[in-house]
Amino acid sequence: MAIVNVTDQTFSQDVEQGGTVLVDFWAPWCGPCKMIAPVLEQIDGEIGDQLTIAKVNVDDNPETAGRFGIMSIPTLLVFKDGQPVDKIVGFQPKAALMATLGKHL
Repeated sequence: MAIVNVTDQTFSQDVEQGGTVLVDFWAPWCGPCKMIAPVLEQIDGEIGDQLTIAKVNVDDNPETAGRFGIMSIPTLLVFKDGQPVDKIVGFQPKAALMATLGKHL
């Protein structure tokens, strides 16, 4: 599956309609966000058939970022059946992300 870009307008449809979704709250100027992007691409390549990875640019979509209390980026939220079930703040290595995701797959 491919990583999808989500906006304030499409968040409900793309993320809250069920399944397991990893949402990356990021911004283009954020160094750690740039570091985590290739890790998310690797994860998508390995387990993209088991979950969707979505990216929300917090500069362009402040409504969604505010709704979930995103105070620092990158912040990753894991949604299961439309509800947030886990939160990861800051850059994490792939092994740590996979361990967190494994609890929800």
